[in-house]
Amino acid sequence: MAMVTRRDFTLGAAGLLAAHTFGRKLFALAAESSATDLTALTLAEASAKIRAGTVTSTQLTHACLERIGIYGPKLDCFITVMRDKALAQAAMLDGEQKAGKLRGPLHGIPVALKDNIDTAGTRTTAASGVFQDRVPMEDAPVTARLKAAGAVIIGKTNLHEFAMGAGDVSFFGPARNPWALDHNTGGSSSGSGAAMSADLCYGSLGTDTAGSIRNPGSFCGVVGIKPTYGLVPIRGIAPLVVSLDHCGPITRTVEDAAIMLNTLAGYDKLDITSVDHAKEDYVAGMKQPIAGLRLGVPVGAFDGVNEEVGQIVQVAIDLLAKMTKGVKEVSLPSTNEVSYQNFATFGETYAYHEQFFKLQASRYQPIDRRRLEAEVEAHPRAEDYIRLRWELEMLRRTIDDAFADFDLVLLPTQKTTAPVLDDMIKRNLQLLAGPTNAVMTGGVGSPGGGSNVGTYNAYGIPSLTIPCGFSKEGLPVGLMICGPHFSESRVFALANAYEKATSWHKQKPPLTPDTPVPPLITHL
Repeated sequence: MAMVTRRDFTLGAAGLLAAHTFGRKLFALAAESSATDLTALTLAEASAKIRAGTVTSTQLTHACLERIGIYGPKLDCFITVMRDKALAQAAMLDGEQKAGKLRGPLHGIPVALKDNIDTAGTRTTAASGVFQDRVPMEDAPVTARLKAAGAVIIGKTNLHEFAMGAGDVSFFGPARNPWALDHNTGGSSSGSGAAMSADLCYGSLGTDTAGSIRNPGSFCGVVGIKPTYGLVPIRGIAPLVVSLDHCGPITRTVEDAAIMLNTLAGYDKLDITSVDHAKEDYVAGMKQPIAGLRLGVPVGAFDGVNEEVGQIVQVAIDLLAKMTKGVKEVSLPSTNEVSYQNFATFGETYAYHEQFFKLQASRYQPIDRRRLEAEVEAHPRAEDYIRLRWELEMLRRTIDDAFADFDLVLLPTQKTTAPVLDDMIKRNLQLLAGPTNAVMTGGVGSPGGGSNVGTYNAYGIPSLTIPCGFSKEGLPVGLMICGPHFSESRVFALANAYEKATSWHKQKPPLTPDTPVPPLITHL
């Protein structure tokens, strides 16, 4: 019998340890791969698996939490991850599933909410030091509707402080674009766009006052819809400009957005903006034929558009022209007088912030504090504001008349690709060094040379962005589709047809666990 020496035993033990360690790595890689397979599902696909009983809500939630643990810190897209509450909610919903009860397509599906949307018992910060420790007593109606439909609230996403800008300012640091971590995600729903693009959840909610759902949708290569004004209640959401505020879903696909809107839409008598509209099935409406649709491109839609962005969007429009009755140039009314900037100047933003600003001005981020100071210094007159509201109401009453000989309009969502965050931060620092009114004239809306989105907040009509290509730098470009009041189903139908004819929505950001996070500047 051969003798086993101490050295042989040590080498053998080392080999076993190495094999065990290697095995654990393989298991970890397999687990990560499995989680990635789950998080790569669309909301509709995940929902189908839950209905079929081939996956549980707990498995989906764990998969998202694992991925958030890896990529959340790189993207700075979550302010609060509701791990324990989400897992408890998932376990409860799994119990319902075993008992034969399914609440609907959102049953067991992890979703994220922009952190200006109230969640009972979980802090809602609006990305501001002012609300750093604020914990609401009750859910916003949109939160309650998602929970009732079986959605698992997995966390609260980052945003531009109080939704006042383009995603470059937050008490928790700006969210980063998954396609290039040194670039902006689009604001103000910056974290919701980044989380969707990086497969950290299956659906998210954003708010939109001057493009804040569609900007991150465009810059992050996902779908985002601002529904008709008043279709989705905004009560329980920190307002920016109530006259222009909307809430809506950001998702990976058009079908996913339609599924979420089915739950979100509906009248709320305690919401002064809410509209009592007959219930629709947007998933069914999405399947209507599009061959007979007449499409238009508004005059001026391509003014100032980056050449590469313009070419990419034009290719998308040319494709849709072949799939429908065609495309022609059309005219829509001007919204210059009822822009976000005018409403902010006339005090709608400060009307909400006055109670906090008088006591806690120093807790606002410097650039946003200056914006509010500029509103105060503007000394708005009530008469001027009332005339502004009259003009907005007349515009909304008559905008549908412009669609007399066309059904929907097409245009670039953003006129550029996502700008570099450092460039935006430098601009803020320069504005801070100048006079107070320079902050207001500099604007708080879209970054990078302007956009087309704010016009449709003034109209109050549905407006959706869908990915339609990528720049040479690998940054997403969005196509915007808009229609008259309550034409969401038709907008979804055209977007869905385009999505099925292309594969842009299937592209994934080049993120890995080793992707470095570039530092951001802090001073000039």
